[in-house]
Amino acid sequence: MPPRNTIPDDSSVSPAVVLGCAMGQFISLCLWLLFVIEEVVLSQTFLSHEWWLQLVELLGGEVQPVPNGVGVTASLFGVGILAGVICLVLNLLMAFRIHLHQPASYFERFLQSVMITTVCISPVITWVVLWIVALLFGLPWLTTLLILTLDISVVLALAAWLWRMWIRNETTIQNSTAWRIVGASVVLYTIIFTALNWGLWFSLRLPHGDSSMYEEHLWNLLHGKGFRSYLDQGLFLGEHIQVIHVLLTPLYVFWPSHLLLELCESLALASGAIPVYVIAKRHSQNPRAAAIVALAYLLYFPIHYLDISIDLKTFRPIAFGVPLLLWAIDALERIRWGLMSLFSVLALACKEDFAIVLAPLGLWLVLTTYFEKQSDAMKSESTSASKRVTILVGACLCLLATAYLLFVVKYAIPWFRSGETVHYARYFSEFGETPTEIVVNMLTKPGTLLSQFITAGSFVLFLQLLVPVGFPFRAWSQLLVGAPLFLLLCLNELAQQTPGPVHHFHAPLVPIVMWAMCTCLQLPSVATPASESQKLKAASYSQRQATWVLCCAFASCIIFSFGPLSIRFWDSGRAAFWKARYIPDERAKQFAKIESLIPLSARVASTDYVHPRFTHHERSYDYSNYLRKVSDYLPKVPDDTQYIVIDTRHPYSEIHAPSEVRELRESSDEWELLPDLTQGYFIVLKRKSIILEPQ
Repeated sequence: MPPRNTIPDDSSVSPAVVLGCAMGQFISLCLWLLFVIEEVVLSQTFLSHEWWLQLVELLGGEVQPVPNGVGVTASLFGVGILAGVICLVLNLLMAFRIHLHQPASYFERFLQSVMITTVCISPVITWVVLWIVALLFGLPWLTTLLILTLDISVVLALAAWLWRMWIRNETTIQNSTAWRIVGASVVLYTIIFTALNWGLWFSLRLPHGDSSMYEEHLWNLLHGKGFRSYLDQGLFLGEHIQVIHVLLTPLYVFWPSHLLLELCESLALASGAIPVYVIAKRHSQNPRAAAIVALAYLLYFPIHYLDISIDLKTFRPIAFGVPLLLWAIDALERIRWGLMSLFSVLALACKEDFAIVLAPLGLWLVLTTYFEKQSDAMKSESTSASKRVTILVGACLCLLATAYLLFVVKYAIPWFRSGETVHYARYFSEFGETPTEIVVNMLTKPGTLLSQFITAGSFVLFLQLLVPVGFPFRAWSQLLVGAPLFLLLCLNELAQQTPGPVHHFHAPLVPIVMWAMCTCLQLPSVATPASESQKLKAASYSQRQATWVLCCAFASCIIFSFGPLSIRFWDSGRAAFWKARYIPDERAKQFAKIESLIPLSARVASTDYVHPRFTHHERSYDYSNYLRKVSDYLPKVPDDTQYIVIDTRHPYSEIHAPSEVRELRESSDEWELLPDLTQGYFIVLKRKSIILEPQ
């Protein structure tokens, strides 16, 4: 919810109170800057090590070597100057904004702006006070929590200040204009993130596993090799029941490239802004508010990490489920059960995880219908619908989604794995080794469950999911639809290695959060605006809510995202720096010299990051220390391998010279080292002779 306007715009302001607020601002920002600059763990939240040292030197601080790195002593004078400049800029801009809409003495408006700005940056002030308390009383749990929420406090402060800076204009816009805004935003997002994805591809920074292996599925399927990747034996259905990308085959026939898949995924994620606009307009009856939250959807940084995850895994079919589930929710609100069923089935084809939110969604429909708690937007279109039919549809959705999930996890995936349990059971090793054992232990050991759930990582995930959409707690029933999946994310050991929505596991939660956000645009005290005054009040409320959401999304995008609007994108010391990540370097240029040496008819084993370049060959194996079934779980390449390509400079390379290659050490009589054409960037081996088995 947006912060309340506790300071009337036309009130007189006491100079003494203003002076106290100004001093509070200045002292708080000085302390905040001192803490952040002198603590490495805090400074790394915002700046790379390189930029951090530059800032220290710019402010006149001292950098001294210490056993574990460098120690920093900030300059009080420099910090004071910077804090004073920040306070002055924030207050002057706020005063100017107030003066534009309430002409009066500029000095009076400046005094008023000081109080407003103080309220806006109160999250940062609160953080500073709690940090001092943690230091004085030696509270390690509070210190850990404050380290993890430092960026959240800045996001909230920045969002509140931007929201108060927003020029108030209660006029609405035409629906056609709103559609043009949404359409242009979808196109812009698609262009930007497609360019980023393609940049990773051309610069050889895109991993094969959980990324380009999906393109290999289509290639192998079209060439009679089955729906598979040669990362391992068997069909991919032994990993997930995930087949939605097969629908891209008609396009793939004309453009058989991984670049096509990246384009389609970015476009699909961007297109989610369209159902968000439709749902938001239904609840707000305001095209302008709906267009604003559609823009907020595109700025929602968990969407960005579905496009490119923290480990640079780009294409994942689960991303297609985001717009599909949003359209399913739209159909539910319009009482279009056939469309809802179609979109739900398509969402399940994106990954079985969507059943974890579809089942609670069916239960939500049953309960809200039974207790007559549907939203007004839903009521207005369901007057002719039978309450009994609605309950029946909700019950069927709940039961069928649950049955589907149980069938997939217990029978379907193990059948394709020759009886082995699902691979992601190991993500919950604290509770057992099989899905049944895990569920039973979760239900019978509440102490273990709570100890794994109530953690700092869970709190961070909760905040990072909801802060960018302005805490839509008024739509608590919609948020509860995502509670089971949120619980599983908090217990997922892999997801909690980096707390936050930065992998792909959170994809089914995104439509639920967006739905809750759209629901909160409706004025709670006016069910269906009838009079002109009620309509104006509802329009004003929805626009204020939408503006708050957009400010939160924009502020969080600056801090958490990796796109052009983020700090990380421009920080030359970060791994996410645009030149270092998306522009081909010498390594990519050297690879071009050897790519043509490997015939398409060859069976190739290659290290990750160059592996995607060989998926169109006869077979493309993984060359790593990971023991795979195709190699009989032995540290070797498959027996039919003809070429080995080793990237000596990729991020996790353990081989830097031919003398370190296992095959040359242990079976040099079988392998020939090809001449080095790449200045040591790549090592290419060719088997001297091999008898291939029939396909």
